[in-house]
Amino acid sequence: QVQLVESGGGLVQAGGSLRLSCVASGRTFSTYAMCWFRQAPGKQREFVAAVSRTGISTDYADSVKGRFTISRDNAKSTVYLQMNSLKLGDTAVYYCASKYALMGVWINPADYDYWGQGTQVTVSS
Repeated sequence: QVQLVESGGGLVQAGGSLRLSCVASGRTFSTYAMCWFRQAPGKQREFVAAVSRTGISTDYADSVKGRFTISRDNAKSTVYLQMNSLKLGDTAVYYCASKYALMGVWINPADYDYWGQGTQVTVSS
């Protein structure tokens, strides 16, 4: 079992920044690929950013490229999502997820085994 706890969400004005954190416990963090997804009211959960277990490989949704950065610190069992130049359309509940994977990045929610409880990000005008 892997437990994931997100933090760092909140209310921010458009153009502002937030950094989300997701702390993992229960298994060897460095063997898990990690991902951030988000879900806005009335919409399906969508991929945001993914990182390989080593942190070397990353992938981003087109809507966040150039604005968001995913990173991880395996010594702290933590994955981060730095969000800059936030837009109204970024408002959603953000979830981190983990998947046992020795190689690659994964962007399909169905591939992930463990999920956090989510953290709300609200961008105001």
